[in-house]
This record gives sequence, C-alpha cells and structure tokens, in this order.
Amino acid sequence: MNETRPIPPEAAEGHPLSPLLAPASIALVGGSAKRGSVGDLMIRTLRAGGYSGKATVVNPSLPRIDGVEVVGGLSELSQAPDLAVLSVSSPRMEAALAEAIRVGARAAVIFDFCQIEHDTTPVLTDRLRAMAVEAGVPVCGGNGMGFFNFDAGTFVSFQEPTTLTPGNITVLCHSGSVFAMLADAAPRYGFNLLTAQGQEINGTIADYMDYALDQPTTRVVALFAEAIRDPEGFVAALDKAARRDVPVIILKVGRTAASARFALTHSGALAGDHAAFEAICDRYGAIRVPDLDAMMAAAQILAIHPRMGPGEMASLLDSGGLRELMLDLADDLGLPFADLAPASVERLEKRIYFGLEPANPLDAAGPYTEELGVVMGDCLDILAEDPGVAGLVHEFFYTDTTAGVQSTIDAARKMPARHAKPYALSYALGAAPNMGFAAEMLGCGVPVINGLRPMLEGVKAAFDYRAFRSRETEDAPALPRDALGLWHDRLSAMSRMGETDALRMLADLGLDTTAGVVVATESDAVSAADALRYPVVLKTAVPGVLHKSDSGGVHLNLPSAEAVRAAYSALGGLGPEVAVAPMADPGVEIALGMVNDPQFGPVVMVSAGGTMVEILDDRAFAVAPFGTGEARRLLQSLKAWKLLQGARGAPPSDIDRLTEALARFSAICHAMRDHIAEMDVNPVIAGPRAAPAVDAAVVLRTQVPVTPT
Repeated sequence: MNETRPIPPEAAEGHPLSPLLAPASIALVGGSAKRGSVGDLMIRTLRAGGYSGKATVVNPSLPRIDGVEVVGGLSELSQAPDLAVLSVSSPRMEAALAEAIRVGARAAVIFDFCQIEHDTTPVLTDRLRAMAVEAGVPVCGGNGMGFFNFDAGTFVSFQEPTTLTPGNITVLCHSGSVFAMLADAAPRYGFNLLTAQGQEINGTIADYMDYALDQPTTRVVALFAEAIRDPEGFVAALDKAARRDVPVIILKVGRTAASARFALTHSGALAGDHAAFEAICDRYGAIRVPDLDAMMAAAQILAIHPRMGPGEMASLLDSGGLRELMLDLADDLGLPFADLAPASVERLEKRIYFGLEPANPLDAAGPYTEELGVVMGDCLDILAEDPGVAGLVHEFFYTDTTAGVQSTIDAARKMPARHAKPYALSYALGAAPNMGFAAEMLGCGVPVINGLRPMLEGVKAAFDYRAFRSRETEDAPALPRDALGLWHDRLSAMSRMGETDALRMLADLGLDTTAGVVVATESDAVSAADALRYPVVLKTAVPGVLHKSDSGGVHLNLPSAEAVRAAYSALGGLGPEVAVAPMADPGVEIALGMVNDPQFGPVVMVSAGGTMVEILDDRAFAVAPFGTGEARRLLQSLKAWKLLQGARGAPPSDIDRLTEALARFSAICHAMRDHIAEMDVNPVIAGPRAAPAVDAAVVLRTQVPVTPT
C-alpha cells in the first residue's frame, strides 16, 4: 500500500527524523561566497537562525568563509555529520548523496528539483529514493525549501528567517512557495516547526507529523498536502494526534473525480478520488479547510485554544455594516451566534450608546473618543461572561500604520488573563499592514486574523474539533462467524456476483433484505410470484447488468400473474433470467454504497436513494467499519433526514432500524474488503417498521463485467 517504505526506527537514536530536523552537526555541501546564490543563502540562513551546533561548508574552491569552517570534501570531515545539505545541481546529485551516505551522514536536505534531461529509467528521483531507503537516511526534498525548526534553532533553507521566536504551530508543506510565504509571515503566527519537504525522497508527511507530535511545544499541526505517499503512516499519525488531543488542519490540493470514469457502480462514480481521504480525515477529526487563509486562521485559534467550551460564538464590532456582513458570512458557513442571556442583554443596554442594539453580534461603535475603548472593554467582559458564549471574536480597526483607539487595545491585551474563553482579534480586510501589531498581540496570547471569512473559518474549525472530541465511539455490529466463513469461500470462487446472491449474502450477514428467487422462464416467474404472494417485483438477473433501473430492468408492484407475464415479456430483451422478489412496503428510499479505496480501504457512502442517487447532491462518506452512533450522525447530515423524520403527513421512518442497517453494512464492507471492489445497495426502503434492502450490485475485485450499463 505504501509508495515509500517508512524510515526504520533504528535509523537514529530517538525519533528517526531527529538527525534531519534537530542535527548536532551540519555539512553544507555546495556552500558559496557568491552573494544571492542558493549556496550563499543557505549559509546566511543557518547563521541568522543562531545554529549552535557544528556547521561546516563543503566546497573545494572556497578557501574560507567568515565564521564557518570550510573543507574540500565530505571525506575531509573529522566526523560524520548528522545532516548533509546538498546544494548541488541535478547531474551531480546522485554522486553527492552517495558520498554523504558513504561518509555516514544520517540525513540529507535537497533543494534541487532532481530532473535530468534525457534521463534513464529509473529516473533520478527514484534512484535517490532507492539509495536513501536502503541506507535508512531521511531526505527532505528534492524540489523543497528545507525547514525551520524554531525549537532547535535550526534553519536549513535558502530563505532567511524573519523571526526566531518559537511558537506552537507546526506547518508541513509540499509546496516551497507556501513555505516561503509562511516563513515571511512567521512573526504573526508563532511556529515551532515549518517544513517544505517537496518530493519526499525518503520521509513522508506522515513521518514529519509523527515527529511534530512528539514535541511538547506542538499544539496544532497544519498540512498543505499535494499527495499522501504513505497512507498507513498517515492514518497512524492522525490516530496519534487524536489520542494526544492535537488538532490537525488539512488543506488538500489536487482534488479530482478522475477515477469516476472507471467506476462501475453509482457509489464509485460519486466517490471520485477524494471521498476516501475526506472520510479518513473525518474518522480522526482532522479539519479540512478550503484555502491558506482558512488554514492559518484555524491554526492560530486552535494553537491558543484547542478546546472550545460549551455554547456558541459571540462577536464585538465597531461597525454596523460589518456586523451585517459577518452575519451573512456566518450563515454561509452554518456558524451560529449565541443567544445572550437576559442578564447580559440588560448589562449591555446600560453600557452601549443610545440607539445601538444589545444583540449578538454586537455593534458597540459610538463617539470616537477614548471612552469608546472603555465601553468596548466592558462589552468584551459582558460577552465573555455570558454562559452561552463559547468563544469571542473582536473586529476593529488597527494597523501598523494607523492606530485605533488605544484603550481598546489595552482591553484586548487583558482578555487572556481576564477570561479563559477563546478570544481573537480580526481586521475585516484580508490585506492589512499589521504584521508588527499581530506579533505584539500574539505575545499577549491573542491571535490577529485578517479577513472576516478566514476568521469565521477558523472559529468554525474550533467548533468542528469540539464536535469531534464529543463524539461517542462504539464498535460496529458483530457479524455471524459461520456466515462470514461461508461467504469468504463463495466469493473466492466467484468470477462475478449477481443481485440475488448479493442480497442473500447481505441477509446471511444480518441485513434485512427482500431477496427473491432467480428464474429463467415465464411460467417459473408466475409460480414464484404466486408463492411469494402479490404484489411482487420483477428485475432482470442477466449477469453484468449493474444498474437495472437505468436499463429498464425493473418492474414494480405487479399485482397479478398477468402483470408478471407482461413484465417478463418486457424484460426479455435483456435476457431470460429474472429475479422475482416481494414488494417492500412504502418508505423513504436511501442508498448505501461502498468503494474499496486502494489507499484507505472500504469507504461507505449513504445518500438519498432510488433513481435520485446521482442527481441529488446529498451524500456522506465514512471509513468502514463503524457503529450505530456514527451511522446516525451520517444520516443526520443528509437533506433526506427530514424525510426520514416524517414530512407532509408521512409517518416517520424507523431510524433505529436504519442506523443498525447502515452500521451492519459498514461491518460487511470491512469484512469482505479482500473480495469486493464496489457495492451498491439501492434502495434501502426506510419505512415505519422496517428498513429492507431491495436491490444490490456488487463488483468483485477480480470482476470484469460483461455489460456495465
């Protein structure tokens, strides 16, 4: 499953990445005195960061660089370096890494993009990876920008740091450009670790997460991820973060639905390439964000307040127009504001200026005097002391070039000491010259976030993490052992699986179904219908026809033998085999599906069912297996939840039966993951007293359908 073999634990004392990220000695191969070159910048960056270990420049053409020892080659070093930084071009990189490994370097950093014109196969990056993996040497890069380890005072890059002050945010980037932007803005964020590992020649984002989670200064981990090269390690790191109560924020780029072209079931088409990743994140509480601003806003808030208390958000502003904008944006994000207690409303009425409304969010703008700041401070106290307020955001005008009311700033500085609830400042415009102010306030424990939407995205992330921490976990339903063994054997011997067998398997494993019988003649169809009692359903049972409704292969609610004969005749164009099944009672149609993701395993989908499964954008995904609590949460996320509760006089569905069916289905998907590639159970008819599965389509992992209609 892994594209990159994990670095073996024996590669280093302590954490495997310690020689890379916290080295006691560094060799700067390709260091240069040419001003502005990468070789020059990496020396200046390391020195600017105050590195306290032994640093040596390796360059045979340099006689001396002030303050740094210079040798002609790695073999001239008195002892092997922990880290070799290889600032050489692609044609020289293979020899450079080989020499570093030969002299005993325990880690390497590569900035170059590692591509050679007219290269042979395997290409350079693959040759470097094989070399590093065999030696157990972690490599940051290529095509990366190195790292800033603020805790260790080690800055290995060709971009000089803008601050040396350590913080509590780890950010791991696959993009050097993202690293550069964040490094430049580091004073406003407070990083303990910032990396740009690029191609991850040896050492994936999962390894860096694992290292960061071992650092006591890490309060939040944020990822700018292009690819997950070690799925098992990534899941293990997410699990470690959840167990240690460290929030993980993920901006995953490259989301596509390209695999939908090859999917054979509705579930496969709907899942695309990204559903499994999102389901894994949801399982472990990793928070997905839409852009960089949202990622950093979430990191800023969660780094200071990882645990949001009970209640909803409150906001204080000095503008009626921005108050309205905030309400609109919060509504877009589904972020509610707290209803203030009557006592809080009464206190606000006595404190705010005439004509202002004592409501949340609160516009407390009045005459522009120093008294305004005192009023603002009092309003902050009133809002923070309200029992229904979980956290407070404060929007007001203040930049490095234009000062606002000083007494407002004084009140803001005191908030962390006066109240335990999360508190953040916001400047409504995304672009603001306030780096110095942000760094100053961060020192007081107050994050400053530019832009109303990013700020609200950050608050939403905090509430999402609270919701994750409050989830109840439970085991998936147990499946009958004898039936499991029977169907493992049968699936191993099958080349394809028809609907009737699929429904039989589900029934044997505990799912309520309307499994019928397969016949091949009209008279047998009538006999089967007579035995089942009317009304019945006739469906084509021709092998390879997965989507029966789409091909006219289903006839419902047949009340008599004459109707069965007519339906059988109509189905004749698809082939003689038909399934005869009892007609289920009316109810809400729900679809269950599964896609066996090559990286993360079985992912279950639940959605509105019937022929609307691909039309309505109403679906949720989760990694199998899970219990009934998770099943209920998934169902509640659907628009169809209102239908399940009863709508326009219809009786409510039996939610308990449906959640049990969904949880059991997840257990079946997990148990049969070695055999089944995709599965649709559509529909499950959720009625007042039952929730039977009435149709099923299964694609075996080795199956090539004859007619994938």
